[in-house]
Amino acid sequence: MQPDGYSKTLLQVTGLTAGYGRIQVLWGVDLCVHEHESIVLLGANGAGKTTLLKAIMGLIEAWGGQVDFGGVNITRLRTDHRVRRGIVYMSEASGFVGLTVEENILIGAQFLPRSQIRGRADELYAVFPALAERRRALVSSLSGGQRKMVGIAKALAGNPRLIVMDEPSAGLSPLFVKEVVRVLTQFRAKDLALLIAEQNVKFLELADRVYTLDNGRIGFFGTVSEIHKNDALRRAYFGLK
Repeated sequence: MQPDGYSKTLLQVTGLTAGYGRIQVLWGVDLCVHEHESIVLLGANGAGKTTLLKAIMGLIEAWGGQVDFGGVNITRLRTDHRVRRGIVYMSEASGFVGLTVEENILIGAQFLPRSQIRGRADELYAVFPALAERRRALVSSLSGGQRKMVGIAKALAGNPRLIVMDEPSAGLSPLFVKEVVRVLTQFRAKDLALLIAEQNVKFLELADRVYTLDNGRIGFFGTVSEIHKNDALRRAYFGLK
């Protein structure tokens, strides 16, 4: 069912199962993201968040279920074909550390028409002035916070419809977490949809809706206000009694 105020469904995950070898990690996951919507997927380490995101992106094979994007079944589609359709993945590792800042951004923009690539890079440098100053520096020479910004810029470079992000807060100070939230809020205003797997509740500031994942199964889904009203979830994710 589509919530009031949202346009049509962009990403629909139905009954998804996946794992590694003989170990099953996901058990019939259902999840949807609507156009221009921001979803935060909360879960502890080992809950299956990364496995879910990789299965959505085709980085691991889905054992069962279905992934639809933009109304098209992409369950068996190659990862690069999913990217061409407008869904991109940002891992905890962010950018390619052996390449320069600019090379990372150009890789992110590789499926844009050639005539648009330079302009898109310049747009991103305007948003990330610290990266503009270091555009020819290797990512390995940057601070952890700057590397995360490279990862975000790289993900944004192809002008995607949806960014799937795996724990963007990993390894960041609270100050940089606030900066990441600020930048993502800015791009959300430009009709970007987000699916963010996180443990850091700071990212709930971005959320239209929230899912929780526990042992490879969806537990709660609803609004941020609803999660605050649930005593068990408040204790689990906010440390409140």
